[in-house]
Amino acid sequence: MINIIDYGRGNLHSVQKALERLGAEVRVSSKPEDILSAAKVILPGVGAFGDCMGNLERYGLVPAIRETAASGKPLLGICLGLQMLFEGSEEDPGVPGLGIFPGQVKLIEAPGLKIPHMGWNSLTWRQESILFRGLPAGSFVYFVHSYHAVPEDASLVTAVTEYGGAVTAAVGQGNVQAVQFHPEKSGTVGLQILKNFKEWQP
Repeated sequence: MINIIDYGRGNLHSVQKALERLGAEVRVSSKPEDILSAAKVILPGVGAFGDCMGNLERYGLVPAIRETAASGKPLLGICLGLQMLFEGSEEDPGVPGLGIFPGQVKLIEAPGLKIPHMGWNSLTWRQESILFRGLPAGSFVYFVHSYHAVPEDASLVTAVTEYGGAVTAAVGQGNVQAVQFHPEKSGTVGLQILKNFKEWQP
């Protein structure tokens, strides 16, 4: 069972439908007990960092997410779900993130280019990740974001994309993996990433 965390901020149903097309058993729930009992967990997110963290706090989900990360069970962050894994964001200074990974989320610096970074862009691998198994370097995925994660430990970055310089596209360590782009909007490449997560047996 894959549990997609429902806290009022995320592309829940498009992610759910994509996984179900792949044959996954999926539950969408905001109950901490459902998160803790699931075999795998997905943390989606769209909108502002502070709003998303505020909703996680209101739903009482922060301890369950941290416990899942510490448990060894696969946890996948998508878009703002990646950013919230870090300690904080320039988007909402003073709002603490989940703190699962050390580092901050910062505004993309891309002089002469539009922010947000929106549309299709290619990936460059930095570290091996279960999510990218079977995908060629240079695979294209769909982004919509103005901020990106800057980990204290650069080895957490598993993929980058170029947008006025290297922009963090994916991070991961052990059972916790995350992507800044939207796999559910990224065609066959995105489906392969979700399939890899579905089939992952750490």
